[in-house]
Amino acid sequence: MRIRDLFSTDGPVFSFEFFPPKTDDGERKLLETVYRLKELAPGFVSVTKTGVKPPEKTIEITARIKHEVGIEAMTHMTCATAGRDEMARIFGLIRDAGIENVLALRGDPPRDQPTFVRPPDGFRYACELVRFIREQRYPFCLGGAAYPETHPECLTAELNLAHLQEKIAAGVEFIITQLFYENTHYFRFVERARAAGVTVPIVPGIMPITNVAQIERIASLSGAHIPVALQRDLDAARGDDPAALQIGIAYATDQCRELLARGAPGIHFYTLNQSPATWAILHRLRAEQRAS
Repeated sequence: MRIRDLFSTDGPVFSFEFFPPKTDDGERKLLETVYRLKELAPGFVSVTKTGVKPPEKTIEITARIKHEVGIEAMTHMTCATAGRDEMARIFGLIRDAGIENVLALRGDPPRDQPTFVRPPDGFRYACELVRFIREQRYPFCLGGAAYPETHPECLTAELNLAHLQEKIAAGVEFIITQLFYENTHYFRFVERARAAGVTVPIVPGIMPITNVAQIERIASLSGAHIPVALQRDLDAARGDDPAALQIGIAYATDQCRELLARGAPGIHFYTLNQSPATWAILHRLRAEQRAS
């Protein structure tokens, strides 16, 4: 099923994001996690592309989730290190695997490369990759990314929004945002996007906190700010992962509750391949939906 069509149905669309593990045992545990979360009836799951594993592994795991587990699945694909011929080969593999949905991203430069450099015969921006996919007539439903607090490489919120508009004009059908911890960033971003004529679904991305040092590192890399009150609670739980987990579950549940109440089309959970926090949050939200 094309993910864009899911947002035409009644009720919010919940989705989960995973990444390819480094080992076969990790992959087995990942699939066990996906099976466990299937009980929560997600609309879809997505599988990222990492620098550790080749794109074929992302495609393989995505296809297994779709065809074996029975959940609609989307593969992430980046173009930061590949030219047009390589991207054409990869998209052929995705099509042949029966995958209908692709999150088209530029991706981060290699760790030994301080700034992004366009690959030979490659793409500088995600909108160029999206345009290439459409020009080649691949039959994919395309998603794109957005940064409510602006992309770290973007100088202004206006330029950040202009890049979003370019991706949508090129053929993106829905948007998933980068993580954030203050809902006002999401609401203001959506308001600006709608005022600029953006009509596609803009799905908030939520990463439940499970470890203080880990989330501080991730937030720093993504440009997401941690509110003062939340940081104070996390500082008190530093070194105590069970306490941090409970803080993260409570905070993310409140975030999701407000986002949905104010019209978000769904929630995309960045799971870090773990199920307890996401399970607890979505279980609470489902229970509240049934009770209302």
